[in-house]
Amino acid sequence: MATITVIGLGSMGMGMAQSLLRAGHVVHGLDISEARMAAFQAEGGAAGSVAEAATASDVLVCVVLNAAQTREVLFAADGAAAHLRPGAVILSCATIAPAEAREFAEAAAGRGLRYLDAPISGGAAKAAQGQLSIMASGAAEAFAAARPALEAMAATVHDLGAEPGAGSAMKAVNQLLAGVHIAAMGEAVALGISQGLDPARIVQVISASAGTSWMFENRAPHVVEGDYTPRSAVAIWPKDLGIVGGIAASAGLPVPMTETALAQFRAAVEAGDAQIDDAAVIRVYARAAGLSLPGES
Repeated sequence: MATITVIGLGSMGMGMAQSLLRAGHVVHGLDISEARMAAFQAEGGAAGSVAEAATASDVLVCVVLNAAQTREVLFAADGAAAHLRPGAVILSCATIAPAEAREFAEAAAGRGLRYLDAPISGGAAKAAQGQLSIMASGAAEAFAAARPALEAMAATVHDLGAEPGAGSAMKAVNQLLAGVHIAAMGEAVALGISQGLDPARIVQVISASAGTSWMFENRAPHVVEGDYTPRSAVAIWPKDLGIVGGIAASAGLPVPMTETALAQFRAAVEAGDAQIDDAAVIRVYARAAGLSLPGES
């Protein structure tokens, strides 16, 4: 049994913290939302401030939105890293650029801490089931220190080597595909609707055909149901595809499909859809063609 702090109890972090609890660990759950912390404590999570939680913890799992938040919660003057014991390990799970992962690893090492570049994939449901895919890179000692948490949170841990940044690079590859596939789902379903096809039949037929993808099968039903409750919000994609674009630019690599998908998500944000489910990118196409979507007049 380990003592673990999870910073960030959003849709992913809450499920990860719950999985750690089920595995028998002592888990401190920290969030800017007091309601989320209270809900987690009601399930058996430990109470305490950032300083108290970090001081008591062997492992810290950081599941915030981006690099700026990661830097703030870990390495600000009174951030969590200042209170961790030497030898403790940080699992950094936000989608960030590889260069930022290397920066954070150096900052952790300077404090005598281990660092695992450990972005996650699988969505909120798999986070709650302890069935995530974790793309991790870091020293063998960091993997060993993080093992109790990894075993509780993940179905698969991909060891991408000793160099921080490799995990974040792999996550960028995943996010390129995921973002493009979601945008393509919206385009394809909108095309079918424009031709008078029933959206439910589109999902049924394409899910059994060569054109399907995991994202199509996961997101298109949200469109059919007219349910844009945010499992994964539109606002995530300008950030994540922006990271992909930045990495590609530094490598001199053209990524026209990424750029096209990014433009659709930015249009969705500009239309006011930033905080709803990312399947709502279909609304960009529907508005352009004057189409009526399920659940909308």
